[in-house]
Amino acid sequence: MEQSAPATHSVSVPAAHGRLRPKPRDVLRLLKPITWFPPMWAFMCGAVSSGAGLEGRWWFVAGGVMLAGPLVCGTSQAVNDWFDRHVDAINEPDRPIPSGRIPGRWGLYIAIIATLISAAVGWLLGPIVFVAALVGLAFAWAYSAPPFRFKANGWLGPLVCGLTYEGLSWFTGAAVMLGAMPSVEVVVILFMYSLGAHGIMVLNDFKAVEGDRQTGLTSLPVVMGVEVAARTACITMAVAQIVVIALLALWGFTLSALIVAGVLAAQIAAMPRLIRDPAKYAPWYNGVGVTLYVLGMLAAALGLGGYI
Repeated sequence: MEQSAPATHSVSVPAAHGRLRPKPRDVLRLLKPITWFPPMWAFMCGAVSSGAGLEGRWWFVAGGVMLAGPLVCGTSQAVNDWFDRHVDAINEPDRPIPSGRIPGRWGLYIAIIATLISAAVGWLLGPIVFVAALVGLAFAWAYSAPPFRFKANGWLGPLVCGLTYEGLSWFTGAAVMLGAMPSVEVVVILFMYSLGAHGIMVLNDFKAVEGDRQTGLTSLPVVMGVEVAARTACITMAVAQIVVIALLALWGFTLSALIVAGVLAAQIAAMPRLIRDPAKYAPWYNGVGVTLYVLGMLAAALGLGGYI
């Protein structure tokens, strides 16, 4: 789910140049495979944190990874691009829908078809996963589509992304492995990492500050200013991990707590560069700091699952 301006402008979308159906490569680009990694990683963390063995559950794990990444996340990308098509015609005209490579109403049809397939796969994986999939799909639509359009709010939009991309995917991974509700400890840790992911999602807003300001989107960099928003994002990520470290240590997962503390220290060392020029260094921090963040997630999951 990407933040951009509210889809309230009447901007013409380029015609499809006579094309009746989209090409497979353009559908794939619409679903944005690069965005599938975070929920797939979180799903893996959930599976690990459950402590359950893989024997006899490979089918469920494979289905869950597909559900978290290509299906639910891919659906969210298609929904987002459809409801942002007029704004993207201004800001990013080369995207599949405004460029005409996804012609007519095919963007909407793809989003609906992906939603139905996602729900069907969730149903096959069991009642708990089915409910989790429905929640994720509901957020995917509410994030981008009127009347809710959570993405228009600089606080609420990143929070919804964090809770679905990280928290819900982690929960689904644990539920798939257990065939039941995860432990309280697992739920608490996944919730903290979801809150911390709010800061990660804010990093995506620095690349479009001027466009957001002109079109009225209340992203945090627009509302707070670039430097304050960058500091807020860093504090959000750091505080969530400090809570995780304290809880892991309290519960006796000492090695996991030490590893998370180590990756947090490395993130803090990288944060001054991000704060110095967020627009320039947000992509760099996404590659360095966010990688460290998700490695900490795995370390926490390994401890909760009894592996370290």
